[in-house]
Amino acid sequence: MPPAPALRLHLVTLGVADLGRAVAFYTAMGLERRDLDTQDPDTQGVAFFLAGHVVLSLYPRDRLADDATLADTPPQPFCGQTLACNVAREEEVALVIARAVAAGGNGVKPAQKVFWGGTSGYFADPDGHLWEVAHNPFFPFDAEGRLTVPERAVS
Repeated sequence: MPPAPALRLHLVTLGVADLGRAVAFYTAMGLERRDLDTQDPDTQGVAFFLAGHVVLSLYPRDRLADDATLADTPPQPFCGQTLACNVAREEEVALVIARAVAAGGNGVKPAQKVFWGGTSGYFADPDGHLWEVAHNPFFPFDAEGRLTVPERAVS
């Protein structure tokens, strides 16, 4: 049996209650939407956005649960996951959170200095998906805008 390919993150799909509302929110957040040029009924009702080196997709929550063969039960107030957006400068954390609130999201935690030496805050999109916005001076961006994690020995 050949070895399995390496695990990579290429796409994040969020289950949403109202696709139009979610599309409007992420468009207002500045993401570029890409539509599929297809008449395939299985790909209608989904929206794709360029989000750096990852694609963000939005899909009706009930259809996403059905596709995964899971019951569609509303998430608890904290469901154990967050999405994250790192920014290059400390002051940009508050700007991204303010933009999210202006676009219809909810401010969860204002930008503030954190114990690990950076600045962080949180907002939730209209469906309650939690986003952390952070400036981490120890994780710079490369020339292509990808976040880099410094190599350190792990024991």
